Amino acid sequence: MLYGAMNFPVNPVLEELEVIAGLGFDFMELSMDPPRAHYAQIRQLKTELLETLKRRQMQLVCHMPTFVSLADLTQSIRRASLNEVLDSLEAAAELKPLKVVVHPAYINGLGTFVVDLTRRYAMESLAAVAQKAWALGLTLCLENMFPHIGLGVEPDDFKKIFSDYQGLKMTLDIGHGNIGSPRGKRVIELIEAFPDRIAHLHISDNFGKRDDHLPIGSGSVRFPKILRALKKTGYDGTVTFEVFTADKEYLKLSREKFKNMWASF
Repeated sequence: MLYGAMNFPVNPVLEELEVIAGLGFDFMELSMDPPRAHYAQIRQLKTELLETLKRRQMQLVCHMPTFVSLADLTQSIRRASLNEVLDSLEAAAELKPLKVVVHPAYINGLGTFVVDLTRRYAMESLAAVAQKAWALGLTLCLENMFPHIGLGVEPDDFKKIFSDYQGLKMTLDIGHGNIGSPRGKRVIELIEAFPDRIAHLHISDNFGKRDDHLPIGSGSVRFPKILRALKKTGYDGTVTFEVFTADKEYLKLSREKFKNMWASF
């Protein structure tokens, strides 16, 4: 497997890359969000970024903008959000990433009162994103989310999506799957339902209430049970540790805990 960590887009991208490289990771998952990692800034950094990746013998996974409104009830906001993602895909393609991660559209605000309409907008945006990604030759991985997002949470949310989009893969976020699902039930159900679609992992711990992004072993996620189920599928892909702590050594600690657990099964 290949192991990576995500940049914090508040910090300069190249500085984040050097830190992650110094921790011995195989790739950086590039969160393409402002203020420091918007696609326009990434394009300006392209040459230096690619040179640093080559020098450090690292690769990239690209994560599309997080704080956009792909199912907003206002058409102009929805269109602007979609354009941000499409333009980010084009910039990502220039970097030759291993994979590209995208969140399903959020259902929030007044959209929660007209869920059918909001879901239709969400699916229209996903269709446009998927078509663009495949035209660019990118592997697109849709990430599972946590309950209050309203879409892309339970296995049933993904069944029709994966039926309609045969080339679409999944980013299994174990931390997200643990929220509101005691004893790892939802995560196991996702693994069992889509063993051939899981192409990327996000790893962090929490206590089942918030997306805390804690180091492995600091929360309630049942990693041994979950990783055992994953290993049975033959998973051998990319793993991003989304451990957001000031002390970066916890990234390394989580990676080693993961590797030790994986080897023990």
